[in-house]
Amino acid sequence: MSDHSTHSTASHGTFSQLMVGFALAAVLTLIPFGLIIFEVEITKTMMIGIIMGLGAVQIIVHLVYFLHLNSASEEGWTLTASIFALIVLLIVLAGSLWVMHNMNEHMMPMGNVDASQMMQTDPEAQGIAPSGESGN
Repeated sequence: MSDHSTHSTASHGTFSQLMVGFALAAVLTLIPFGLIIFEVEITKTMMIGIIMGLGAVQIIVHLVYFLHLNSASEEGWTLTASIFALIVLLIVLAGSLWVMHNMNEHMMPMGNVDASQMMQTDPEAQGIAPSGESGN
């Protein structure tokens, strides 16, 4: 029979290390939340930069305190796999932001017209076919 009692020598962290990680994660979550809730008067670009920067720091906190990522465990393969995952994540995030920006730039401007007003005045938006085009 095989021996199932072997464990890796990597540390899983102490309770105090986990609590430090939890406290850091909580603070890094509350700061951006507070910036939005209390409507801090800073530029939109600065606000986005702060939120994304704190999000990046929070990712590092999770990797170090909860996933116990370091260069010594498993001969660096964990670090290599994490770097690859980070690169893929950055590509996905950058692509998403690029698509959302382009969609925002190329959408028809609504002006002062409310969407509910358009629904009330546009029969096609309500699913009503114009007369003579009932599809029969």
